[in-house]
Amino acid sequence: MSHEAQKAIARQSLLLRSLPEQHVETLLSHAIWRQYDRGETIFLQEETARAIHVVLEGWVKLFRMTPTGAEAVVSVFTRGDSFGEAVALRNVPYPVSAEAVSACDVMHIPSPILISLMKEDPEIGISILAATFTHLHSLVAQLEQLKAQTGAQRVAEFLLNLCDSDKGGCDVALPYDKMLIAGRLGMKPESLSRAFSRLKAVGVKINRNHAEISDIALLRDYAESDPAENWGR
Repeated sequence: MSHEAQKAIARQSLLLRSLPEQHVETLLSHAIWRQYDRGETIFLQEETARAIHVVLEGWVKLFRMTPTGAEAVVSVFTRGDSFGEAVALRNVPYPVSAEAVSACDVMHIPSPILISLMKEDPEIGISILAATFTHLHSLVAQLEQLKAQTGAQRVAEFLLNLCDSDKGGCDVALPYDKMLIAGRLGMKPESLSRAFSRLKAVGVKINRNHAEISDIALLRDYAESDPAENWGR
């Protein structure tokens, strides 16, 4: 990807798109542009946060290691998503680790640059708050899914978010491996396999790293139905 293409994606990110042009130019001129291979660490839990990160291409996961050594996936981000705002502005340790789950391009904005601009123009703080609240709303939605939907409904919702239309059929590529999908949805890998099997009844066929959806509307009805109706399906 060319540097100009990277800049164009960065400009459309939630973090930057509402800022005045002069501030965007300043941030882009001081940004650090990095490419990561799949599996490469971006930062580690407990490292001091010194930058805000924007994904330009590919996928990045945030995760925590539990006391038992298990990995708990917190979030997964892709093109245009930003993360690390709150901790970077406070100069405190990251509560999670970040890893590239595919080859990816990431822009890093040094937090001192952003803090300096915030002191000049308080409007920048509004953009930071908007990005932070978006992350919070996403986590609340994940919690709601865990409590209010069956595993198969969560998988259905995940697949619907990958569709580029809202009716008819659709063939979508699974963006990352099934182990990570399971972790992202709060499931064990074997539970994910069972969920995929249950979705056959509503027209979903999994073929390696692709999902063939015969009827998007039918799948949406299933995802939004009363969970009690789906326990036996």
